Amino acid sequence: MARNAQEYNGVQKAAILLIALGPERSSDLFKHLKEDEIEELTLEIANTRSVSPQLKEEVLNEFYEICLAQQYIAEGGINYAKELLDKALGNDKAQEVITRLTASLQVRPFEFVRKTDPSQLLNFIQDEHPQTIAMILSYMTSVQAATVLSALSQEKQADVAKRIAMMDRTSPDVIKEVERVLERKLSSLVNQDYTIVGGVDAIVNILNTVDRSTEKHIMESLEIEEPELADEIRKKMFVFEDILLLDDRAIQRVLRDVDNSDLSIALKGANEEVQNVVFKNLSKRLSAMIKEDMEFMGPVRMKDVEEAQQKIVGVIRKLEDVGDIVISRGGGDEIVV
Repeated sequence: MARNAQEYNGVQKAAILLIALGPERSSDLFKHLKEDEIEELTLEIANTRSVSPQLKEEVLNEFYEICLAQQYIAEGGINYAKELLDKALGNDKAQEVITRLTASLQVRPFEFVRKTDPSQLLNFIQDEHPQTIAMILSYMTSVQAATVLSALSQEKQADVAKRIAMMDRTSPDVIKEVERVLERKLSSLVNQDYTIVGGVDAIVNILNTVDRSTEKHIMESLEIEEPELADEIRKKMFVFEDILLLDDRAIQRVLRDVDNSDLSIALKGANEEVQNVVFKNLSKRLSAMIKEDMEFMGPVRMKDVEEAQQKIVGVIRKLEDVGDIVISRGGGDEIVV
């Protein structure tokens, strides 16, 4: 007797979904999964002998319904999602989808924050403890968080930035206590999750969005208080591939200060798009010379590539500091000719 979709676990249904989608679409999805998830799914697919058309359709329908519910939740929360799903699927089916979804997915806290104007939010949180502010900003989009961070007092800016970057080292008890206090104040906070947020990548995204003076103040303060953390953040703030953000004139200015041997090694580990942009801004003679160096240098250690790329990033940051070039950060950094 054939089994229906409800008799399969999540991994089994994910494997059936990938089989139903076909190899091309499935390979695109694999790019977004972790190695252990890929390994688990690959094993499950290999052990799945046959899938009936009816089972494929059931799994596809379930996947569609959950995607629909997640979209509605992101737009307006659980109640909003339930209301729209009632209209789309009927009351019983809507309740089944929401129940199935919330059993495995908790809605992120501070949902209302992402729908609140940053200037209004600033009035609400600016007097809170820096740890509380850091936690709230970690759940916001980078653009929203950058707006709030820029408007905080200078005394708080670096402190909050440091706390965001180090939040993965915050104890669960501290996080729970902060959320408990906020829960009393914010009645709209119903669903709690303890997903790790913040970290170096989070503050890098925010600092890449704030204005340059705010970024400089925060980084200078962090260099005094947490030099190792400041160095880690600085290395991630502008990676070598971000040279694509520069216009041709800026790239040409950067290349004038770059050692040719560093450039050859850096480009050896760069993608084709970055190589093409750099070669386009070199003279034909120099471009041919760099290409020849890259061809004859043979295999290069990744450590050497990263060091060479970091040297060039250092040149870019120095030139930006003195105003010789502009790195487009959005939010007012567009160039007007």
